[in-house]
Amino acid sequence: MRIELPNQDFRYVSENSGECDKETAFVLTTQNEKYLQNAMDNNAHSIIKITDIAKLFGIDKIKIIGITGTNGKTTTASAIYSFLLDLGYKAAMQGTRGFFMNDHIAEGKTLTTPSVLNTFKHIYQAVADGCEYFIMEVSSHAIVQKRVEGLNFELKILTNITQDHLDFHKTIEEYTAVKNSFFQDEGKKLINKDEPRAAFNIKNTFTYGIEHPATYKLMAYSLNDASSGIIQHFKDIVPFTASLHGFFNLYNLMAAISAVDIVTDKSLEEICEVVDNFAGVSGRMEQVCEAPNVIVDFAHTPDGMQQVLNALKEKELLVVFGAGGDRDRTKRPLMGRVAASLAKKIYITSDNPRHEDPELIVEDILAGIEDKSNVTIELNRKKAIQMALNDQEGEEVVVILGKGDETYQIVYDEKFPFDDREVVRELLNIKL
Repeated sequence: MRIELPNQDFRYVSENSGECDKETAFVLTTQNEKYLQNAMDNNAHSIIKITDIAKLFGIDKIKIIGITGTNGKTTTASAIYSFLLDLGYKAAMQGTRGFFMNDHIAEGKTLTTPSVLNTFKHIYQAVADGCEYFIMEVSSHAIVQKRVEGLNFELKILTNITQDHLDFHKTIEEYTAVKNSFFQDEGKKLINKDEPRAAFNIKNTFTYGIEHPATYKLMAYSLNDASSGIIQHFKDIVPFTASLHGFFNLYNLMAAISAVDIVTDKSLEEICEVVDNFAGVSGRMEQVCEAPNVIVDFAHTPDGMQQVLNALKEKELLVVFGAGGDRDRTKRPLMGRVAASLAKKIYITSDNPRHEDPELIVEDILAGIEDKSNVTIELNRKKAIQMALNDQEGEEVVVILGKGDETYQIVYDEKFPFDDREVVRELLNIKL
C-alpha cells in the first residue's frame, strides 16, 4: 500500500519494500526492518523512521484513544465513539468492525489493529475529515508486533485480561505480560480496578470499577429491562440508563463514560445523558428474534461465554457453539465446561475450522464436559442452529456463540458466506 503525501520531496510512502522506487520513501518499522536492504535495492527515494513521519500524517492534531483487553474492546470503543458524536464532537473509530468517521463507514472489516502505516493512513483521513478524536482497538498481537509504534495516545484503556490467543502467546502469563506492557508509560491510563491481573505504571492512572474502590465507581445498578446505574466520580454522583444487557456490559459502559469524562471538558452529567442513545454493537448480545427468543453473540473465549450466558441465566438456555481452528486449543475444554454449567442443552458445531479437522476440535471441547447426556454434535452449523430452533420450547432462549456479526465461515484458507443471524432469519422465515 502506497500513500501519497503532498508537499514532500517524495511523492509516496510505503512500508512494503517491494513498492519502493525513486518516488517512494520506505517507512522503516520494527516489523519491516529486515526488508531495508530490499527497499534500497529497489531505489527507494529515502528511508524514514516511523517516528519521524508521524507528524506528516497529522498525528499531533488528533487525540488517540487506545483500548486493549480480552473482551469488551469493540463495545467499549463503539460506546466512546457514540458518546463523542452525540456530544457534538467529530470522531473516528478503527477496529474489528472496520473504520468509521463521523457516523459513516469509511472502510469495511479488517484486522483488529492494522499495520502501522494503515493506522497512520486512517488517522490522516480522520484529520482531513475534521475529527478531534481517533478511537482504536489494540490487540495483543499488535502490541507484540509493535503495530502501534509512533502513536502518541491521549488515553489507554484496559478492559480485562482472561485466556485467549495462547496459540500465539503460549502461556497466560506471557499473554498477561503483553497486555500489561501497554500500560507501563507515564501517559494517561484508565484501568479496570476489578481486573486482578492488571499491572501498570500508577502515574496518570485513572480507574473504574464495580467491586473495588475506583476513580469512577459504580455505586448501584439494575439489570432489569436492559441496565441502569449510578456512577460516582469524587463529589459527582450521576445516574445513567442504557439499552445494553448483561453485567459485563456495565464494565464496558463504565469504561466508556469514564474515558469521555477524562478526554473532554463535558460534565459527567452531560455524558450520562447520551448513554441511552447507544444501541450496542451488531453481533454482540444481538436479539435476532423475540419469539422464539434467539440471541447471537461473538463470545469465543471461556470468560466471554460465561459472561454472556450468566447475563441470561434466569432463562433456560439452548447453546450453539464451536471453536476456531488453528487457535488456542487449551481454551476449548474450558468453553465446554462453561456451556455445560449454564446450558440446558448444548449443540457443538463448526466455527471457522480453518486447517483443523472439525471433529478433533469437537473432541477438545467435549473433554471439558463430564455429563454429555444433553450434548448434540452437528458439524453443519446451519443444521445445528436448525436443531436448536426445533428443540426450543416456551421461554427457552437459543444462544448462538462464536461468530457474532461475521458474515463468513473459514474453511482452510477460503471464506464461505455464512451469517448466524441471516441463517436464523431464513430458518424462521423472518423478513426484514
